Amino acid sequence: MDEVAQPTLHEIRLEEVLSALGDSTRIQIVRRLLVEGEKSCKCMCGDSPKSTLSHHFSVLRKSGVIHTRIIGTQRIISVREEELEWKFPGLLDLIRTEGEMARSIGLEPTTLSSAS
Repeated sequence: MDEVAQPTLHEIRLEEVLSALGDSTRIQIVRRLLVEGEKSCKCMCGDSPKSTLSHHFSVLRKSGVIHTRIIGTQRIISVREEELEWKFPGLLDLIRTEGEMARSIGLEPTTLSSAS
């Protein structure tokens, strides 16, 4: 099995995680993975161009939010739930619950795409 470069737990920085999650497409990707579990990159495409999603996956991976593993020709992605919960307790709960905090300050949370 090939390896993809990704940060270790100690290399993950809050600033980079928050920056990666500051994009609505990337937060939707993370929400979907949290709800549905790991997916192949191909299953995440939907209507978005492959190159655009590759960029978003790369940003999420380099920030330490997702883990990518390669099986044959497939790239399987998942959220680094245990590691992020240990390092930033409660962060993923905020994302998972669709933004109660966002509503409290007058923002509408993004919706989770149901495309598989």
